Order: sequence, then C-alpha cells, then structure tokens
Amino acid sequence: MKQYILFLLFLGNFTNAQVAIGKNSLGSASSILEFGGETASDSNTDAETANFRGIILPGVTTSPVFPVVNPSTNNPQNGTFLYDTQLMKVRMFENGNWIDMTDTGTNAGLVSTVGTETGSGVIIGSNTSAAQGVFILESSNTALNLPHIKDPANKVKSPYQGMMCYDTLGNCIAVFDGVNWSYWK
Repeated sequence: MKQYILFLLFLGNFTNAQVAIGKNSLGSASSILEFGGETASDSNTDAETANFRGIILPGVTTSPVFPVVNPSTNNPQNGTFLYDTQLMKVRMFENGNWIDMTDTGTNAGLVSTVGTETGSGVIIGSNTSAAQGVFILESSNTALNLPHIKDPANKVKSPYQGMMCYDTLGNCIAVFDGVNWSYWK
C-alpha cells in the first residue's frame, strides 16, 4: 500500500493542477482556474447567474519598477495585475510598462493591511515559478477564466477597489477603481 501512495505522490508532481471555485468541476479542459456562476454571453438564452463576486486584486502602495536593480526582490512579470493605492488605479504590466486599466479612482473605504507578506505566494499549475507574486497561475496550455457577472455595474452592490470580473452583458473585462467601472474588450 505504501508503494501506491508514494507512486501517486510522485505522479502528482508531474501533473498540472486545475481548480474550480464555487462549482464542482471545470467546464473546460483549457482552464487552469474557473469560478462558479458563469454565463456564456449576452444572448437571450443565456441563463443569468446570481454571481456578484469577482477577483480582488492586491492593493500595493506603488507599482514595482522595471527594470529592477535587484530582480530577486520585486520583478513584475507580463500579465501582472494590481491596484496601485498611490495612483488609485488598476494597472497591468505588459512588455516593460504599466498600463492603466482605469482612470483615477478613490481609496475611500480601502481596508489597510498590516504587516508584510511572507513566503513566496500560491502557485497553481506548477511546483515552482520564476514569477513573483501573491497568486501565480503557471501554465503553458491553460488559462484563467475570470468570474462571470452579467452587468457588474448594476449587480455588484458594494464593489471594492481592484475588483475584476468578466462582464457577460458587454462581453468584456470589467475592473473597478473605487469610483467607476472600466471595460476592456
């Protein structure tokens, strides 16, 4: 019996993890992370979800700079998303630059964090990653499916700065800056 358990543990090191949150199984083999309550599109036959929760991006005091003098401390990777509390904007890192995904929002109601992050974050899809972050999805053939919300500007009653979801009404990414929703196609 011990040999079978060791074999399964050994095999687990070579498999890619896929995670479903708020549902029992993944809807797509091409997803590394999916959330419950998804809707497919804005069609009339689309079953509207009761979901009103999105991903809350980490709020940082300033966006990391690039290039970094000491890459082991804080080197932003392409596809990094965050809420910059100094600029009051949701930002994405791409090809050496930070792209503002929202206009200037507000920090009103922002819950301050105490302490410093310890550890190297959570990695899904691999045992290790060259990327640094609190939550890393590492895969060469699967993708993140954002939480689906039909019309988040009207469905989410108390959105939080840095909230991100997929708006199935507009078929686009929706991000909240503390004041307004911004939409990206």
